[in-house]
Amino acid sequence: MKITHCKLKKSIQKKRLEFFVLEVTARSAADLLGIQSNSAILFYRKIREVISYHLALEADEVFDGQIELDESYFGGHRKGKRGRGAAGKVAVFGILKRQGKVFTVVVRDTKTTTLMPVIARKIKPDSWVYTDTYRRYDALDVSEFHHE
Repeated sequence: MKITHCKLKKSIQKKRLEFFVLEVTARSAADLLGIQSNSAILFYRKIREVISYHLALEADEVFDGQIELDESYFGGHRKGKRGRGAAGKVAVFGILKRQGKVFTVVVRDTKTTTLMPVIARKIKPDSWVYTDTYRRYDALDVSEFHHE
């Protein structure tokens, strides 16, 4: 997938890409390059679509070897209960291949019935799987993985 139908010169496109990588906002980049802010915003959106497309292609990759698993919670309000079960928190499950890539997915909860299908789909059997002592990972002890 490529960025298509862009009427600006290649030199301006390269400059906008540099600004994108440097995390300069689209409006600031437009001001610096002397172009319309809407065209800069559109270009940034197209860059994000290309990145999303290539990440989706890589999401089908299956991990093997030494793998680490962990879950984390994001969001929520500071007041009241903290950690697991706090209001408004979103659970994110992550798979890390040591010296390699990371795969993350938002999950509705961190129960074994939710995590095991993701693990079975993304990790090859006979891989070494490393986790913390969270009890939801105990099912890995009797599965086709080497669990530590």
